[in-house]
Amino acid sequence: MFDFFSQDYDVLGAFWITLQLTVLSAIGSLIWGTILVGMRVSPVPIMRAFGTAYINIVRNTPLTVIIVACSLGLNQTLGMTLAGEDFEQINFRLAVLGFIAYTSTFVCESLRAGINTVPVGQAEAARALGLSFSQVLRIIVLPQAFRSVIAPLASVLIALTKNTTVAAAIGVAEAALLMKEMIENESDAIFLVAAIFALGFVILTLPTGLLLGWVAKKAAVKR
Repeated sequence: MFDFFSQDYDVLGAFWITLQLTVLSAIGSLIWGTILVGMRVSPVPIMRAFGTAYINIVRNTPLTVIIVACSLGLNQTLGMTLAGEDFEQINFRLAVLGFIAYTSTFVCESLRAGINTVPVGQAEAARALGLSFSQVLRIIVLPQAFRSVIAPLASVLIALTKNTTVAAAIGVAEAALLMKEMIENESDAIFLVAAIFALGFVILTLPTGLLLGWVAKKAAVKR
């Protein structure tokens, strides 16, 4: 029986890369997704058109295609390195960019559903008081929208954690890439390898779901 935590297989290091991918992509997705939802509900037609087109195109494009396109298109064709110094660092940052571009579409749609739960009268009253659209969105609408969609956003975050396995397609040394290597080298322990990595992802995602589910109950908007 081989040692999972030997120097040959850095399991903890691989899951640390997965965790970094998840956290950085989640932060970026929340920021970009919030900007996108502002565009989707904007009174400016060109901004609404851009937001709608972006959501419909990116959300319906396979994530693998987006990640590979970031590596081949942005790096190898356009020479974009995102200030990375080596192959692994460059592809890690490009993978984060791809995850942000993809996951933000689901964040946007979750937030748009939350915005629809905010009574229209509140926005109208704020506009009557002289607040601009951006002020109404930032001060009145979005805080309530976020509170009402914590549970859906938790599902998006859990999906993002599992989606990080796609980064293996461009050589990012996260958990899925190491699992593939271990399965190839330890063919007599395939089920054990799969079970260990499945358990690792459960450990990453289960606490997130439980915590954000509890937060959703505590922060729910009372109607």
